[in-house]
Amino acid sequence: MSLLRIYAPLGDAPLHCEWVLIEARQSVQGEGGLADLPRGADRVQLVIPAAQVLITRAKLPQGARRRAGSVLAFAVEEATAAEPDANQVSWLGTTEDADALAVLDKQGLRRWRDALEGVGLRAYEVHSEMLLLPRSTGEWSLAWDGGEGFVRTGEFEGAATGGGDQASPPLSLRMMLEEAQLRGARPDAIAVYVTAPGVAPDLAAWQRDLGIPLHVLGAWDWRQAPEQAGISLAQERRRWRIAPAALASLRPAAWIAGAALAIHGAALVADWMLLGGEQRAVRAQMETRFRRAFPDAVAVVDPALQMRRQLAAARHRAGLPDGGDFAPMIEKVTIGLKELPAGGLRTVSYESGRMTLELAATEEAVLRRIAARLVQTGLIVDITGTKLITVRAL
Repeated sequence: MSLLRIYAPLGDAPLHCEWVLIEARQSVQGEGGLADLPRGADRVQLVIPAAQVLITRAKLPQGARRRAGSVLAFAVEEATAAEPDANQVSWLGTTEDADALAVLDKQGLRRWRDALEGVGLRAYEVHSEMLLLPRSTGEWSLAWDGGEGFVRTGEFEGAATGGGDQASPPLSLRMMLEEAQLRGARPDAIAVYVTAPGVAPDLAAWQRDLGIPLHVLGAWDWRQAPEQAGISLAQERRRWRIAPAALASLRPAAWIAGAALAIHGAALVADWMLLGGEQRAVRAQMETRFRRAFPDAVAVVDPALQMRRQLAAARHRAGLPDGGDFAPMIEKVTIGLKELPAGGLRTVSYESGRMTLELAATEEAVLRRIAARLVQTGLIVDITGTKLITVRAL
């Protein structure tokens, strides 16, 4: 059995690539244009760089675990702080009391799919470099190139790291250990694999900083992973074309399906009309309750929003704080920004229940985790670029 692995950075135009062909326990490595890729391999894998795959947790209903597309994308919307349609989400498995999900950039995958289809490759698996890293029970595995890397923390879990050097470990690794300590899942040790020559960390300094044993297990990269390593995040299969004769034989079934769709469409329209009527009735009920509570109101445009504002004003008159005041909001923001290093927060501005945070240049993965943490504290989060975060109370 032969295996062709192709390294596929999602942010780059797929014009050329690095690859390795593994066959009969021997491997051949190469780099070049897609048209020059080896042909005839029994299996083909796209290896996505670790930093471009977000692995997160969510609690899913049993029936949603094997589904893909927008259904799972909505489950990680808070963690990604992006539109669900922008991500491809795959269920990896169950870990502890939650489900592990892998999030990839859908547009980047589409570019590679189109490019590979253009050179005749239509069937392949998608793997994360992170989950190819070997792992022993009770330990974490860290791949390190001297400045950044990634850590595999479980069968289905891992994360990218950065911001460290030979004498000091990444801050994100330290925070991951603290979080694991709170869950009672702190590892016994960390195995370190170097991905560039001469970049092994100072184990004594790292152990003092992290408070955990480390040991270097040598060099590693994605080309060396065993054939059965990793977990497939997605699978593209060869597209089949229907012959004209077979298409003609399916015409009666198509008419039946069309009639069924027409009936379903009529039922859907009726359902939408019913829901619209219920929505209008609920809004009228909300408006009636608002006018009953505040009879002096001149106009009612948004009863829910106006009710929140009136309640906030009533709390202030009674000398009580409101969730949209500066003090409660800054307390929640402090919890959400605990991952930022010193100097990571540049300015904070507040006006009428809205707080704007200006950050220093921040990695996208860190920014997503900050947004998810802020949402968990009960704030509405809007992200602009990579530096501005706007939060509002619910």
